[in-house]
Amino acid sequence: MKIEFVVRLQIILLAGWAAAEAQSRKMIDLTYPFGRETLYWPTADGFRLKVESAGVTDKGYYYSANSFCAAEHGGTHIDAPIHFAKGQATVDQIPLERLAAPGVVIDVTKQCAADRDYLISEKDLQRWEDAHGRIADGIIVLLRTGWGRFYPDARKYLGTDRRGPEAVAELHFPGLDPAAAKWLAGNRKIAAIGLDTASIDRGQSKLFGSHQALLQTGIPAFENVANLDQLPETGFQIIALPMKIQDGSGGPLRIIAILGR
Repeated sequence: MKIEFVVRLQIILLAGWAAAEAQSRKMIDLTYPFGRETLYWPTADGFRLKVESAGVTDKGYYYSANSFCAAEHGGTHIDAPIHFAKGQATVDQIPLERLAAPGVVIDVTKQCAADRDYLISEKDLQRWEDAHGRIADGIIVLLRTGWGRFYPDARKYLGTDRRGPEAVAELHFPGLDPAAAKWLAGNRKIAAIGLDTASIDRGQSKLFGSHQALLQTGIPAFENVANLDQLPETGFQIIALPMKIQDGSGGPLRIIAILGR
């Protein structure tokens, strides 16, 4: 009887601890929903959902099922290293350690508000380190440009709401300076990088140098990340799980932040 009482007491205490732990944490969804308003590159097809069934069957129960079609790179998504680096990992080969790790936010909203084509510089990264210390190994770096406030308004977010190859020249949004990307890839061992714009390279990029520098070294990129304005600069965990598309160059991403212990 004494052993049974002790076991029950342990279970009660453990349940109380688990409940307290859950209350001390906060989860923030960093993902835009996929639907009619999802933003894609001007040359890519958008998200399409086809209703296959929605109603009561002849057996009396409700049944709903859809099919969908989408480009890999649109909405909140991941760029796998192979996207810009032959022989690097496809989306299904990215190690989980790069997708679930502590995160930090580097805030450049003021700079981007003054220049919609702003290049996030090595100085911006070093300024963050001056305040918070060296970017630790295995960290997911998130760049907060403030552009999330424009989503899903294509004209404000992308710089144009036109579609097709001609619209690419009209893209205007901030991104990471290729020199800063090279510095990160060569001097810090980050797990992944993400930001709240449509591309890790700014809209006016022609050579996509930041993609090349990061993906060639195996660092995946998260693009169109939502709600970065709700995150502190440190003190949270990131879980970023993409659709596991075999041989994919990227794919839709469900990314969340966990704040607290």
